[in-house]
This record gives sequence, structure tokens and C-alpha cells, in this order.
Amino acid sequence: MANAAAAGTTFDRPGTNRGLLDVFRRRYLLSLIVRKEVGIRYRGSVLGWAWSYVKPLVQFVVFYVALGVFLQLNKSIEFYPIYLLAGITIVTFFNEAFSNGTRSLVDNAPLIKKIYLPREMFPIASVLVAAVNTVPQIVVIIVIALFFGWAPSALQIAALILAIAIVAILATGLALLFGAINVTFRDAQSFVEIIAMMSIWASPVMYQWQMVASQVPDWLFTLYRLNPLTPAVELFHYGLWFPLSPTGAEPLPGLWEFSAIALGVSAVLLALGQLTFRRLEGRFAQDL
Repeated sequence: MANAAAAGTTFDRPGTNRGLLDVFRRRYLLSLIVRKEVGIRYRGSVLGWAWSYVKPLVQFVVFYVALGVFLQLNKSIEFYPIYLLAGITIVTFFNEAFSNGTRSLVDNAPLIKKIYLPREMFPIASVLVAAVNTVPQIVVIIVIALFFGWAPSALQIAALILAIAIVAILATGLALLFGAINVTFRDAQSFVEIIAMMSIWASPVMYQWQMVASQVPDWLFTLYRLNPLTPAVELFHYGLWFPLSPTGAEPLPGLWEFSAIALGVSAVLLALGQLTFRRLEGRFAQDL
């Protein structure tokens, strides 16, 4: 009977996986890695999670006093601290997820060399940790915005969710791509740092999109809007800043069309990142 049962059993070849599907089949293991990373962030801290709320509050006070009052930017962009904090929050989410995801394989080299588990789990965990760290910042912005009369519509709430989805997919795809390359060529991390540095200026975080539209040709402004972070930032502005009815506020031209394009581009980069990751995965243990 045992031989008969064994004859009908199918076995998987060790070391094979189905990529991202295997990661989410092992959700419990993924949750353990995420909890470990979050725990490390606040290890030895007296305030612990409270720091996640203190930092954006301090940022708001600094922006309000230094930029809004002293530099009088509130006169050119009404509710400028909310505008700025909203853009910084979504770009910081991207930068943290992308940067940490790229380093995740190298940082977990001892574990990768000792046991087998889907290696995509480490970049995915980094994106989830970045998302966990971003939630308190969004909560703080919403609480402050409520003080100024924030009353969003269902479409504006949907804009926030879409922005987070675009950035999460984009960061995951790039983390898989650069993370796999970074195992063999550590120069990849330097490219990531350059991209992270440029991201806050390549999208309307510190300034309004009208400044770009008035200074560049139409084709370059179209290219500017094709950057997935540009519609993502503007979706966050649409959801957090627009409900305050600031004077002269205008949505990015073609906001929803370019948001759909950004979502498509992010999905393509996710597929490309997964394909590159699978092709290079066989060398990870050796190169690490």
C-alpha cells in the first residue's frame, strides 16, 4: 500500500519556485520577515512606534514655519505644508521601498546561503515594511488636513489608493530588477541612490506642475507626465490637498489617463524585474 501511494505521489524538484506566487503562498513566513524588519527599526527605542508619528509632525512644523511663514510660500501655494508633506510622503515611500528592496538580498546573504526559500520574499518584505512605515505619515497628514477642513470625495479617496498601488508596484518591480543585479554588481546600489535623489525633483513635490508646463516644450512636458511618480504625487495632492479648496489649484492635465499609463508602466517593470530576477537567481548563493 505504501509503495502504491508513493508511486502516485508527485514531487517538486528542490530549489524550483513560481516566483511571486510562491511568496504569497508563504504568507506566514513573509509576515515573520516583515515583523522582524519593523522590530529592528524600533529596537532599543523608548518611544517605539510613537516615532513614526513624531517625525511627520516635526516635518509639518518645520515646513509651516521655515517655508510657509519665513519664505512666505503659503502666499504662492495655499496650504503649502500640506502640499509639500503629501508629495514627500509618497516619494519617501517609493525611495525607502526601492532602496531597501535593492539591498535586501545582500543584507540577508547568510540566510540565502543556508536555506532555500523564495528569494523574491526579501524585496517584497522591504516594500511591505516601507508601506507600514508610511501609514503613520498618512495618518498624521489626514489629521492635520482635517483641522483645515479636509472633506474628500469618494473619487479623491480612490486617488490616494491608486497612488499607493502605482508606487508599490513600481518599487517592487525596480527592487526585483536592481536587487538581482546588485548581488553580482554592487554598483547597482549607487544607481539606486542617484534615482532616489532625483525622484523628489523629477516630480511636483517641492513645486507645482504649472512651473514645468510654462518652462518646457509640450513634448518634454508629456515626457514629464509619463514619469510614473508624477501622476502618483499628483494623485496624492488630489486626495489630500485639493479637498482643502486651495486657491488656483488645478489637476495635472490628463491626470487619470497618465495615472493609467503609470499603472501599466509599473506592471511592465514588475514583469521585467521578475524575469530578470529569475534569470539571475541561480548565481545568488555563489555571488553572495
